[in-house]
Amino acid sequence: MKELDAIDRRILRALQENGRIQNVELAEKVGLSPSPCLRRVKMLEEAGVIERYVALLNPAKIGMGLTVFARIWLTGQDAETVEHFTEEVKLLPQIVECHLMAGDCDFLLRVVAADLDAYRKFQLDHLTRIRGVQSVKTEIPMQKIKLTSELPL
Repeated sequence: MKELDAIDRRILRALQENGRIQNVELAEKVGLSPSPCLRRVKMLEEAGVIERYVALLNPAKIGMGLTVFARIWLTGQDAETVEHFTEEVKLLPQIVECHLMAGDCDFLLRVVAADLDAYRKFQLDHLTRIRGVQSVKTEIPMQKIKLTSELPL
């Protein structure tokens, strides 16, 4: 795909703000007529710049009001241990982010739960039972300052 130009960036900004915007409104917002606008969106989708469209949910309104960050240390960094851990994590819907880290811990997880008791049960019943997990340290955020899915363009 060619380099993103100013119009592509305007399209992407508008879609990040509102993924359900109608093409006619999007075209007007970015200064194009509807047909070329739709062509550009399709090209951005086909090139993988736009991966997918989602609905962002309010966690508290669906009973998942607690977010914690869990730092994970494994017993080893060999391929088998790391791969086993990542495959197990993919099966647990409470883990909404998983990052392999350079630095102090091996993995950083963002986990959602109904409350602290539910997280503690999840930690005991699932996280600590994954083969290869040596230690779990949980960080509990006090206040959400910023959370966005929008990338700067």
